[in-house]
Amino acid sequence: MQLNLDRSLGTPLVQQLAEQLQGWIARQRLRPGARLPSIRSLAKGQGVSASCVIEAYDRLVASGWLVPRHGAGFFVAQRNTGLADDAGSVWSVSGDGRWRQFVEGEQQLLRLGCGWLPLSWRAEAELAHAIRQVSRGEPQALFDYCPPQGLASLRMQLHKGLAQLHIAAEPERILTTQGASHALDLLVRTLLLPGDTVLVERPGYYNLFNLLRQHGVHMLEVPRTRTGPDLAVLEPLLAEHRPRCLFINSLYQNPTGTSLTPKVAHRLLELARAHDLRIIEDDLYADFQDGPATRLATLDSEQRVIYLGSFSKTLSSSLRVGYLVAEPDLIGRLAELKMVSGIGTSRFAEQVIHQMLVTGSYRKSAQRLRLRLGQHRAAVLRQLEACGWEVFCEPSGGMFAWARVPGRSHAALEQLALANNVLLTPGSAFDPLGRDCDWLRINVAFGQDTRAQAFFQLAGRP
Repeated sequence: MQLNLDRSLGTPLVQQLAEQLQGWIARQRLRPGARLPSIRSLAKGQGVSASCVIEAYDRLVASGWLVPRHGAGFFVAQRNTGLADDAGSVWSVSGDGRWRQFVEGEQQLLRLGCGWLPLSWRAEAELAHAIRQVSRGEPQALFDYCPPQGLASLRMQLHKGLAQLHIAAEPERILTTQGASHALDLLVRTLLLPGDTVLVERPGYYNLFNLLRQHGVHMLEVPRTRTGPDLAVLEPLLAEHRPRCLFINSLYQNPTGTSLTPKVAHRLLELARAHDLRIIEDDLYADFQDGPATRLATLDSEQRVIYLGSFSKTLSSSLRVGYLVAEPDLIGRLAELKMVSGIGTSRFAEQVIHQMLVTGSYRKSAQRLRLRLGQHRAAVLRQLEACGWEVFCEPSGGMFAWARVPGRSHAALEQLALANNVLLTPGSAFDPLGRDCDWLRINVAFGQDTRAQAFFQLAGRP
């Protein structure tokens, strides 16, 4: 049994052991009834206490991976792969960008194109500490509604953090949301009507495409280049169609990993002024920034840019805390819709985020993530190049690389990936119309998995 417990990480050994045992069971495809090592032998082999092994086994029993047999040990359980697990891992994105449920057996695959970080990378101890602190504090956090605009204390912390990015965002210009997707939904419902026209990037965020379709909004595509939106395509579209909004990822764009250059950013703001265009800047990966970056919200002097951020990618998808920055009048309209549609956001979740911001634990965890992502990104890019893959752009930060194997179709790559226990996210999912695409989104955080490495090598062979 090959396990690799890292005592230098902030992740508790019990969690590492449970996660690696689960992965080992999945990789070995152990049949139900297979016996795991005894508590004593596993503890000795991994250099941990027996209580650590017992707790790890108990966690796997609770999650349905193992069953205990009195006096005999722990055995692999019969799993029902049609049920959702705690990570929501029975959902994926189909080729047309829509959510679908996994078929039987897919839950054991490495999801190389997923949009989240490995569970073992998360700041579990820091988050648990913040939750305990909030739970022991004022009862309001557990029982009261959140104010319509969000907790004032959290908005003040967001104001301070945005100031470090040179974004002018007084607390009255900030609205908290249930993640960035909620912010996008509020904006679409407030600013747009069925039949309105907007600009979106291609490739881009499939959830945004689905949201706009749901509201009957017409999308005009602007190709994403290595420096940002293709201005040669954008300018004629602005003149001919007079779109209401442009939706954009300025930094570490999903899925290409590209970032705006200063020249393109300044031209976008000039065009927005000339054509009375609103820009909605989704900066979901802001806290993955590693080095200098160009943001439209930093350069905007006319408040044409609505800025979005979130803690879901860096901290916890379960807490669902995001925010947006806009002019006060619009914030008031959005806050009203937020209350009408969902009675606000979670006071408890917002206080947990506030606690981590004021104690500095969030800043430290984000620093660890940036360092780790940087190491994995560099290793994945080296391996892709060595294996003959083509990378669209070498990202300077973020989670994603956009890559392909010249001459290989997605269908061929998908078949090869499945043979190596890897599940791909097709490039067509990031096309507004779901058209075939031979590019793939690769989450660099999962690129050092042996299944990913084997797939990279085999796919790149002539």
